[in-house]
Amino acid sequence: MSIFPGHAARQIHVQSGQALVLGILLLGMLAIAMNALFSTGRLIGVKARQLNTVDAAAYSGALIQARALNMQAYINIAQIGHQMAMAHLVTLGSWAKFSATQGQQANVGNPPAYLIGMMFGSGHMQAYQSARKARAIANIANPGNELFQAFEAHDKTVHNVLQAASLAIDKTLESARNRAIEKVILANYPEPHIRKELSWEVQHDNWQGFSAVFEPTGNYRSLIEQVAGVYRFLDERNHVRKNAWMVNKTCPWKRHELRRRGQTVLDEKGNWQSIDTESYHALRSNRWIGCYFREYPMGWGWVPGNANSMAMDLPHTQTPPDNFSGIDFWRWVRQATQWNIYGGNQNPLANSRAVAARQRWQGGGLANYVDIANAGRQSSVAFTLSLTRKNAWGHDFTVNSRAQTFFERPQARTDRRIEKANFWHPFWQARLVDTGLKVLE
Repeated sequence: MSIFPGHAARQIHVQSGQALVLGILLLGMLAIAMNALFSTGRLIGVKARQLNTVDAAAYSGALIQARALNMQAYINIAQIGHQMAMAHLVTLGSWAKFSATQGQQANVGNPPAYLIGMMFGSGHMQAYQSARKARAIANIANPGNELFQAFEAHDKTVHNVLQAASLAIDKTLESARNRAIEKVILANYPEPHIRKELSWEVQHDNWQGFSAVFEPTGNYRSLIEQVAGVYRFLDERNHVRKNAWMVNKTCPWKRHELRRRGQTVLDEKGNWQSIDTESYHALRSNRWIGCYFREYPMGWGWVPGNANSMAMDLPHTQTPPDNFSGIDFWRWVRQATQWNIYGGNQNPLANSRAVAARQRWQGGGLANYVDIANAGRQSSVAFTLSLTRKNAWGHDFTVNSRAQTFFERPQARTDRRIEKANFWHPFWQARLVDTGLKVLE
C-alpha cells in the first residue's frame, strides 16, 4: 500500500499524456513518408512510361528503315527479273523474224531444200522446209504487235513503277521514319494535356549519305549479263556444218558450209539486241581470186531495241543488193565491203538483210538503281531518339533511346565468305542498342 497515493495518481496521468504525443508524432512522420513514397512512385511511373514510349518509338523508326531497305532490295531483284524477261522477248522477236524469212526463202527455193539435204543431211533439209509454216508469224515481232506489247509493258514497269518507287523510297525514308516515331509517341500519350508537355528530337542520325543513286554501268551490267548466262535460251546460237566430200581440187581442204549464227547482247546504251541468221556458203573458184565462199542467205532477223547500229560488231552493209544478176557476188564484195569471203564464220549478207529489215522496239534501257554509297565505310544506320516531358508533377524528364538498322544474313553463305551490307538481299533488321556504347557504323 502506497504511503503517497496522490503522487502515484499524478504520475500515471502524466505518463498517459506523453504516449499520446508520441503517437501523434509517429503518425505525422508516417503520413510524410507515405506521401513521399506516393510521390516517388508517381514519378517512377511517369519515367517508366516515358522510357517504354521512347524505346517503342525508336525501335519503330529503325523498323521502318529496315523495311524500306528491304524493299529496295526487292526492287533491285525485280529489276533484274524484268531485264531477263525483256531479253527473252527480244530473242523471241529475232527468232520470229528469222523463221519467217527462212520460210520465205524455202518457198522460193533460194537455196533449194533438196540441195541443203544433199549437202548437210536430211535433218537440216526438214528444218529448212518446216520453216514454211512459220511465215504466219512474220508480223508478231513488229512494233505494236504481241511481242512488242509485252516488251513495252516490262519497260514501263522498269522505269515508271520500279525505278520511280525506288527513288521515292530513298527520298522519303527519313520523313517516313520520323512520322512513324511521332505516331508511336502520340499513341502512348492519348491525353491532350500531356501531349502539350511533350517534345522529341532525333539526334546522332547517320542516314544522310548512306544511300546513293547509281547509273546502270560497270558491276550492274556485269551482274545482268551474268544472270542472263544462266538461261540457255539466251546463249549464243552458233553452229557450222560442212559437207563430207571434196568440192574443188584447187582447195581440197575446203567444203561447202552451213553457218547458223545468233546471239543476244546488251548494248552500250542498256538496250537488248538479238540477231539470228543462217546462210549456205557455197565454195566457188575462179582464176582471178581463187577459192571463195558465195553466200546464200536462208534466214535473218534482227531486233535492235532502241538502237540504229549492231552492238555485236558483225560484218554487214546498210545497202545490200536485192540480187546479183547484174554483178558477180565476189566482185561486189570487193568493191563495196571488206568482208572475208575466203574463210571466216560469219553471215555478212544475211546480217545486211536483217539490218535492212530492222524494226526497232523503243525502250528506255537500263534504269538507275539505289544502293549503299560505301558499304566499307558505313554498313548500318543508327540514330538516338530524345523524348522530353515538361512539368510532370513539377519535374522535367528527358530520356534517350538508340536504335540501329543493320544487315545480317539469317544463315551463313555456303562459300563462307562475309557479305557486305547491300540493297540486293532483304536481310535488313532493326534493334535497340545501348546509348552508352559506341555503335560501329
